[in-house]
Amino acid sequence: MAKANRNVRKVGKVALFGTYFPRLCGIATFTKDLRDALSRFIGPENAVVLAMDEESSSLDYPSDVQFQVSAHKQIDYQTAADLLNINQIDVTIIQHEFGIYGGAEGVLILNLLRSLRMPIICTLHTVLKEPSKIQARIIREMGNLSDRLVVMSQLGMEYLKDIYDIPPHKISFVPHGIPDVPFVDPSFHKDQFGLEGHTTLLTFGLLSPGKGIEVMLNALPGVIKRHPDVKYVILGATHPHVLRNEGNAYRTSLGLWVDNNGLHDHVVFQNRFVSLEELCGYIGAADLYITPYPNVAQITSGTLAYAMGAGKAVISTPYWYAEEMLAADRGRLFPFQDSEALCEQVNDLLDNHRERNAMRKRAYLHCRPMIWEKVARRYLDIAAEVIEERRNSPRLIIAPKTFVLPDAIPEIDLRHLRTMTDDTGIYQHAIYTVPDRNHGYCTDDNARALIAVLRYYSLLKDDSVLPLVTTYLAFVQGAFNRGTKRFRNFMSYDRNWHEEMGSEDSHCRTLWALGETVALAPNDGVLGYATRLFNDALPTVGTFTSPRAWAFTLVGIHAYLQRFGGDSQVRRVRDLLSQKLYALFEKMATGDWPWCEDLVTYDNAKLSHALILCGQWVPDEDMLEKGVRSLEWLLDIQTNRDGNVRLIGCNGWHRQGDEPALFDQQPLEIMSLVDACAEAYRYTGEQRWGDEIRRLLGWFLGKNDLNVCLYDYKTGGCRDGLNPQGANQNEGAESTLSWLISLITVHDLAAMAKTIAEWKNNE
Repeated sequence: MAKANRNVRKVGKVALFGTYFPRLCGIATFTKDLRDALSRFIGPENAVVLAMDEESSSLDYPSDVQFQVSAHKQIDYQTAADLLNINQIDVTIIQHEFGIYGGAEGVLILNLLRSLRMPIICTLHTVLKEPSKIQARIIREMGNLSDRLVVMSQLGMEYLKDIYDIPPHKISFVPHGIPDVPFVDPSFHKDQFGLEGHTTLLTFGLLSPGKGIEVMLNALPGVIKRHPDVKYVILGATHPHVLRNEGNAYRTSLGLWVDNNGLHDHVVFQNRFVSLEELCGYIGAADLYITPYPNVAQITSGTLAYAMGAGKAVISTPYWYAEEMLAADRGRLFPFQDSEALCEQVNDLLDNHRERNAMRKRAYLHCRPMIWEKVARRYLDIAAEVIEERRNSPRLIIAPKTFVLPDAIPEIDLRHLRTMTDDTGIYQHAIYTVPDRNHGYCTDDNARALIAVLRYYSLLKDDSVLPLVTTYLAFVQGAFNRGTKRFRNFMSYDRNWHEEMGSEDSHCRTLWALGETVALAPNDGVLGYATRLFNDALPTVGTFTSPRAWAFTLVGIHAYLQRFGGDSQVRRVRDLLSQKLYALFEKMATGDWPWCEDLVTYDNAKLSHALILCGQWVPDEDMLEKGVRSLEWLLDIQTNRDGNVRLIGCNGWHRQGDEPALFDQQPLEIMSLVDACAEAYRYTGEQRWGDEIRRLLGWFLGKNDLNVCLYDYKTGGCRDGLNPQGANQNEGAESTLSWLISLITVHDLAAMAKTIAEWKNNE
């Protein structure tokens, strides 16, 4: 007690960063409970909260929240860090779960950590045994930037040391906090909930298909046969993400199963997020607590901790946290998905009152160190330790040179995209800023639009674009001629197709879009739809001769394989096309003309992009080298004396031995160059590629031959190219989509760039 009091005096002001009440998630509840517990020691005014918010959130946060951070806005992380640094916070406690922060696997949280100047404690709510490459790197980088990583299980400590190479002195164990409730008989609470006279089984928490409720429901008839007074209470609202994507379909399916099996008198659904007081009452009323979770890789569970802390007899599947917590006869385990074994365990414990009560007592006593008061003291002890360590060994503040998002880069604006889109698809052309119905639609542009909105959704999780995804995907599906197995391209305003099949390039641009749709699909319906269409359209490519068609297909295949990496048929197509493209470069390229044709035309960098991807993943070092070399050459021949981008004009192109055409310069070329440079950056982490991407985007914003801005800040659209007289004032689909895809790529890359550069330096 004396030590805790001394440490409280050393810690003045604490900031807590994570999701927060009233957001419905376990981490939000954890952050709120920890903040309240810390407040009892250091005062409410010294425990400030920065709440992670979703893009579409309209939550009414309590006054303890000083700042809301939009998960997918990079600038918010920097602003939050500035706010904490200015307010002289002594220590920041961050709650970490991959899914609550923006960027790939929540990588944006690293931007905050790099900018904070005070000691940092990160509480890890997930520690994976088999992380992806990026997940592992994020945790290692968090270990580098944080003063302590806190885990809530002994197994988590082992994983951090053995799998993530975190030094032991940086790891602390602090158990999951629980309310301080008395050890009482279940009958004390049952009358509050209409459960008097019933043996009560309980599962609580936000409801989703990953909770395994159906396993307990399948076990229930066998339990009722021996214990006919049993009621099974399923307490908790549907998880907000499930509700948003699937509605209440899962809960409805459970209810139908209960009704069809005549169990409605034995199952109680409480579709509510209850207060802590009511939750403790329900837990207190339970005779048995059941956690039938189907996933072993769960390193902590607040619901299990709460149940054991209230002295409940628990039966659980052997996920990691349950194995650790229920050891030494503090509970029972049954195999995953085994309803029969669960039935036997429930009946056995209900038949043996003495054993059940002894188990309750063991669980209750084991969890007494986990009450929030003691957990808060432990966090304050750790805070005092890291503050002292920083005083003795201050850290240098170093800002590494790497890709950053300049203030001059606009935010992503979809207004003109929406203006150009009706319920059929995106119009092909515009007269000034007004859609031109005379030219109707084309599959090329709807494929690009599909890529744009999916990348936008992946970056910002803005549900408002999901109807656009459906519109563009439906257009693409309608373009597929099942008789010819080819995509048509041009459609009139009255929805009549102009041809039976489009070009090879058009077909394969669509495959590229479908591959990205498979990789970025926001729901299972879109995923299934795109996967089937991709596989229907892919075999036709085997007869194609256009190198750009090969390249579009290869980029789409790479995206597809991110989701279905084991698809051997698609991998074979990748191997065939990549070898064709590489062979063409081998045949045609020379030292001063490292290109696969004697004419440089349109969408050129997509060929380099495809070689860079395939060189990494086939893998083939020579192929990779060819891709990088050709990209360097394309950038070099498209740079003017001032160092700005001078694109090869479509009015003559660039034939080997001749000077390149100066005009008309097309936005499409910038998009393909940005995509290729972004892949080179992801692979190498080299600063030069980030510099090139900024230079390329500058072409849209006035850093070009005529110092003309092609981006229209008033509409969010982009003008249709650079002519000798200035910018073409029409804002058609191709130019606007080229701008948007380039801009989205830049915003996405900026979220990861520091991390990539530093990872490469550390390897």
